Amino acid sequence: MSTARCPQDPRCTADLGAQYVTRTPQYATRHQTFYDELLAHGILKPLVSPIEGMVMKEGDCNFVAPQGISSVVKHYLKQSGAEVSFRHCVTQINLRNGKWEVFKETGSPEQFDFVVLTMPVPQILQLQGDFVNLISEYQRQQLESVSYSSRYALGLFYEAGMKIDVPWAGQYITSNPCIRFVSIDNKKRNIESSEIGPSLVVHTTVPFGVTYLEHSIEHVQELILQQLENILPGLPPPVATTCYKWRHSQVTSGTTSCSGQMTLHRKPFLVCGGDGFAQSNFDGCITSALCLLEALRNHIYT
Repeated sequence: MSTARCPQDPRCTADLGAQYVTRTPQYATRHQTFYDELLAHGILKPLVSPIEGMVMKEGDCNFVAPQGISSVVKHYLKQSGAEVSFRHCVTQINLRNGKWEVFKETGSPEQFDFVVLTMPVPQILQLQGDFVNLISEYQRQQLESVSYSSRYALGLFYEAGMKIDVPWAGQYITSNPCIRFVSIDNKKRNIESSEIGPSLVVHTTVPFGVTYLEHSIEHVQELILQQLENILPGLPPPVATTCYKWRHSQVTSGTTSCSGQMTLHRKPFLVCGGDGFAQSNFDGCITSALCLLEALRNHIYT
């Protein structure tokens, strides 16, 4: 749920990750309060712009985030009242005096009563310290069974007044070896304005992402732009670009023996969750979050 901003005009934004939220009939009732709240606050609105090639199933309902998909996360963080510290890369977790001592790339370690891990599973397995020997072999096998697809996302920002004259707001591409999806992002989110330039988002195919996973961002961006010329010929130069590598894009194979979360250690409490433990979509995020919360509550009150 990542939203990039144009350096020249922060009002011009582009969703580099999730493009829209799909509510399926399976979760329409179960998660109704979450959707009602996000709609009431204007965080989500129904997707009304045409997306060519979208596969629609009976009962599905799609939503976009007018302020960018990251606004969903920001809404919940603000609501929580939590003090959030960004850009802290955790490197190891040790046991110390009945608490977890968490080390970061920079700065002093800190101690915690509980640790909840929701990063992609391969990053959990990269953690060092006592953590390595505290999880069981069965748990490790379950974590190692989770796999992800990889892809690149390219965001292009244009000057105000520039028009991209196509009948769609998004299009799934099936005939290109590099590009899988293109979105005129401000049009998709129904926030077009004469004062703010349009933004274009390109997602690559998974095979392309895997092939060029370790190539430089500059090289990959040039390849994407070459292929984009075949789909949207004659685009003017953007005022800014941003290219992002989703090494862990979407779960292709999740854990088989747990739903929503996995408790790795009980005293002190260490639990992991996220997209490797539930469906790789917004409803999966909610499901995992509720399971994590229940696990924490059960631990605290037993």
